[in-house]
Amino acid sequence: MTESMDIDETQLLPPYDKGKQSELALVNGGDNLPWVEKYRPSSLTELVSQRDIVDTLQRFIDDGKLPHLLFYGPPGTGKTTTILAIARKLYGKNMGSMVLELNASDDRGIDVIRDQIKTFASTRTVFSSGLKLVILDEADAMTTPAQAALRRVIEKYTRNVRFCIICNYVSKIIPAVQSRCTRFRFAPLKLSDINGRLDMIVEREGVNITEDGKNALIRLSAGDMRRVLNVLQACHAAYSRIDSGDVYACTGQPSPEDIKRIVDWMLNDEFHIALSNIGALKRDKGLALQDIISEMTPFVNNVDFPPATRVYLLEQLAEIESHMAVGSTEKIQLSALVGSFKVGIELAGN
Repeated sequence: MTESMDIDETQLLPPYDKGKQSELALVNGGDNLPWVEKYRPSSLTELVSQRDIVDTLQRFIDDGKLPHLLFYGPPGTGKTTTILAIARKLYGKNMGSMVLELNASDDRGIDVIRDQIKTFASTRTVFSSGLKLVILDEADAMTTPAQAALRRVIEKYTRNVRFCIICNYVSKIIPAVQSRCTRFRFAPLKLSDINGRLDMIVEREGVNITEDGKNALIRLSAGDMRRVLNVLQACHAAYSRIDSGDVYACTGQPSPEDIKRIVDWMLNDEFHIALSNIGALKRDKGLALQDIISEMTPFVNNVDFPPATRVYLLEQLAEIESHMAVGSTEKIQLSALVGSFKVGIELAGN
């Protein structure tokens, strides 16, 4: 007597169903997608920035001379989107069998380089011809031994495989791997490029956002399109009408008015009063000292301080930020911040 056997449907998914690609497979689906994926460009012509890089890559593709690629730059500037658009252009419906993508969620130690990537690179597909593509996203998290092993794999399988290495910090990629790739730096997006894409999404999604809210959103993004869309979607879910205050409240970032009040307290009030006021503001708005320091730096540059005072304050801000990065206590560093402004006032008076 035979028993019926249950089939785990998750085992029937294609091997390409993971990471960013699994979300991309659903882009044409319902409205429950994150806007980052819903509005991710699917072709090179839809990219809103990096035109010089796109034009160069387009010529490589048209001439059939695509080299190994190294994309680096800040997050949210289109690195992964660009290589996925290239993969779609090269392979179309065969993309799943011709592309191997590994990101930070995957084990990418030396064993994976020796086994999984070498197996993919050394095998040929039955129904497809041409070069395969291996995408190593967030490669600056790879171990040095793994990168050293990758060096030889890139050389050995150049005949039928191209590698695209994506990272935020190119200094964390060993020189031997860098020299085997054509490097492209993705700069933060221009504000005009972000604004055009943002207007399109606001119109399609029916978002009620004021002009000052849009300016605050673009300012906080620092050229990161992913952050723009994530914050916009969060604000749209929380508020029926979005202004600059809503944007700062949603992100937990100090507004320019908050920074102005903090600096005013440190310059004009007694040490303990200023410390108490800033502590209360931090608690009420949930602000982090790290964010306050980041926003305070351009403010200090714009205030008409004597040169010696400005230099001293910038040095102190850098030192406090360094202490915060290694886990120093916020309460102690906040006291140091107020104290540095008091010393700066004395320098200005001499």
